[in-house]
Amino acid sequence: MNSSLIIPLIIYILTVFALAFLTQKHKKAGNFLKEYFVGNRSMGGFVLAMTLAATYASASSFIGGPGAAYKMGLGWVLLAMVQLPATWLTLSVLGKRFAIEARKHNALTLNDILFARFQSRAVVILASLTLLLAFFGTMVVQFVGGARLLQTVTGLPYEVGLMIFAGTVALYTTIGGFRAVVLTDTVQGVMMLIGTMVLLCGVIYTGGGLGHIMTKLHDIDPALVTPYGPDHFISQPFILSFWVLVCFGVIGLPHAAVRCMSYKDSRSLHKGMIISTVMMALLMLGTHLSGALGRAIVPDVGSPDQIMPTLMMTVLPPMFAGIFLAGPMAAIMSTIDSQLIQASATLLKDLYMNYINPRVLEEQNAERKLNKLSLWITGVFALLVFFAATNPPDMIIWLNLMALGGLQAVFLWPLILGLYWVRASASGAICSMVTGLGTYIALMFIKPDMMGIHPIIPTLLLGLFVFVAVSLFRPAVSAKAIAES
Repeated sequence: MNSSLIIPLIIYILTVFALAFLTQKHKKAGNFLKEYFVGNRSMGGFVLAMTLAATYASASSFIGGPGAAYKMGLGWVLLAMVQLPATWLTLSVLGKRFAIEARKHNALTLNDILFARFQSRAVVILASLTLLLAFFGTMVVQFVGGARLLQTVTGLPYEVGLMIFAGTVALYTTIGGFRAVVLTDTVQGVMMLIGTMVLLCGVIYTGGGLGHIMTKLHDIDPALVTPYGPDHFISQPFILSFWVLVCFGVIGLPHAAVRCMSYKDSRSLHKGMIISTVMMALLMLGTHLSGALGRAIVPDVGSPDQIMPTLMMTVLPPMFAGIFLAGPMAAIMSTIDSQLIQASATLLKDLYMNYINPRVLEEQNAERKLNKLSLWITGVFALLVFFAATNPPDMIIWLNLMALGGLQAVFLWPLILGLYWVRASASGAICSMVTGLGTYIALMFIKPDMMGIHPIIPTLLLGLFVFVAVSLFRPAVSAKAIAES
């Protein structure tokens, strides 16, 4: 175990805890829910950009994606770049309208927005259950990524690394809530960016320059330097599908959408759009290109998911490697804390307060009770994910993409059409959500031959058709009231 690698990671984890404790001074009596779940809607442009990009750049971007690039070659690097406008699309499509509706209805969660628009408990309950199930899957991916990172760096057993990582994220998220999440995301975003650029430069230098690396990749497998990868895996239909799944469909991800109700003003929104897009471009190119080029430096690695920490320890001096290993650690933590706070909000606000105990705010010491409940909910949910992550898959990217597709199948059209189409009805939303989720699950498990098209394409097309058709056939009960809202 190398102390030069361990000490910087320990310092980083302690810094995260310090930020969480600093957020305690912002908590005011009578303001627990608004502060804990949306940070009192006070994010500036830089913080908005950092937290959105850091939330999007997950274990899949820093561990799974580079692992796929290591296996598939430069074609996967080109494929990964379709994610570049993801944050810009999210902020431009949802941004202003989402924030306006959130303030108008005092919405604290995504499901608050859905209920205000559709006035349907069924929509909220279905959305809540889907969110919890999908988040469970994506959080398992993040836990596995964090544990594998610690395992590679420290030499600790996978289970011990998993315990350390899970305990760290659960504790600082529970302590600080949304404000702690966005503040740590900002620090983590900076760490990700610096670590990515330093690693890429280190890989190119160690490999003897791009020309020499390309020659070695060609010698290993000529397909690694083509746009299509081994066995022409990256086909044009797959590229289109991937763009929908990891770029356009991101608009429907709850943990990204909630950022659109938490920024301070329009100036912050516009600034956030520019900064987050630039950051996405640098992160996606740097991480995936490092993974692809790393095949020439480390031809054989136990698991493709281990290539990023392995490269950092190979091409960087020990102390620098320890510092910049916080980059992938930051990517993983910044995604899972966002999902954990959203899962807590769904269980506490959307289900418990709305349907199980709607009069909780009238009770004595209500705020203290809600605070304790949030601690228990966050902790228990993290514990369940921990147990699920004790038996990890071989490549986490596929599990992550499957869970993201499920979220998009349920949330994308209710969010977009609910905001922009006045005739969108609760019946249309429910039928679209059920159809989308059912279709996606069926296609993922049956795996019919669709000539390279990912199941998300027919799923979203069918969901859109069902939403529009049912909304036209069964319009909103009070369309005029909705139009005027």
